[in-house]
Amino acid sequence: MAKTETKEKSGLALEPYQIVFRPLITEKGTHISTRFNAYPFEVNPRATKTEIKQAVESLWGVRVLAVRTQNRLGKPRRTRNQYGRTRSWKKAIVQLHDEDRIAFF
Repeated sequence: MAKTETKEKSGLALEPYQIVFRPLITEKGTHISTRFNAYPFEVNPRATKTEIKQAVESLWGVRVLAVRTQNRLGKPRRTRNQYGRTRSWKKAIVQLHDEDRIAFF
């Protein structure tokens, strides 16, 4: 296996668009992006930090310095007399080189 290939734990290779689902556009995310040049994304729960780094670099053509990840648990919700949970998901905060920027708008 070559170093450039991304390989999932189950043995399937993931494409960059299958790793990064969407950017998280929130007030806090906008603040982090303007102040620290770091951008939050919702990512595939099986993706590793190196796979996330390679995916962001290939999708947006930027240089990534660091990747921090969080596994977010689903919240309990109630509808009438039924109890359930929202889905769990993975969040990645990607810090870019000082000269690089990503414009979502």
